[in-house]
Amino acid sequence: MLRFLRLSCLIPATLLPVCGQWLNYPTPGTPRTKTGKPDLLGKAPRLAGKPDLSGVWQVEPPGKGEIERMLGGDVIGYTVPGDDIRTFSRYFFNILADLKPEESPLRPEAAEIMRSRSTSRMTPDERCLPVGVPRADLIGFPFKIVQTSGLIVMLYEADYTRRQIYTDGRKLPVDPNPAWMGYSVGRWEGDTLVVDSAGFSDRVWIDAMGHPVSESLRVEERFNRRDFGHMDLQITITDPKMYTRPITFKVTELLLPDSDILEYLCNENEKDRAHMR
Repeated sequence: MLRFLRLSCLIPATLLPVCGQWLNYPTPGTPRTKTGKPDLLGKAPRLAGKPDLSGVWQVEPPGKGEIERMLGGDVIGYTVPGDDIRTFSRYFFNILADLKPEESPLRPEAAEIMRSRSTSRMTPDERCLPVGVPRADLIGFPFKIVQTSGLIVMLYEADYTRRQIYTDGRKLPVDPNPAWMGYSVGRWEGDTLVVDSAGFSDRVWIDAMGHPVSESLRVEERFNRRDFGHMDLQITITDPKMYTRPITFKVTELLLPDSDILEYLCNENEKDRAHMR
């Protein structure tokens, strides 16, 4: 299982973000305790009558030892400062982490693609290509949400990519040019933002194990900010060409108060591929 770590985690020190942004600047509107610290259990803010999801978020780390047990070995040799795979969601590595092998919805053609990828010497990550959706929500790197009345923008530190989620009532494009991050529209169901995404390239690896997708992939994300510092996220992956049924799992996103995302560049002075085995 450890051979799959090279898909996401062997990021050399030369590629780490350069500190220079405002990492400790007090964010206006943040509820605070008597000691001045952010009150993460405070009431979630609202914008135009809806929860305001704006802020810097990062997926909640798994329990201690969970990633080691999942990957079947000591992973300390695969971590570098600022890129600790033990902080990644387990679904980043395997979207089927909740299922027993006999419960797998993988179609035969998808299994064949996975077998071919397991022997490949290069992955999209190693080529400095985007991790895609929903992996960008699940990696242990922060992302920023900027919410306006008709558009929500997600800025990901990983890959330095961004998404536009239109909440102005438009529909998904009928015949889009396939994209790594897809195309996204959102709507509110009560206090939950429901994001539907489609138009993905079939070159996307939906997890580090290499589970494949087709251009028929649809991803639904349901964001619910339950208080100031915690946001529940339910993800459903639907791809009838690769899987016999939809795949659903849940994670929690944690607010990083008074913080910011950093510049992250992979393709400049890249030193990783020469050392890959």
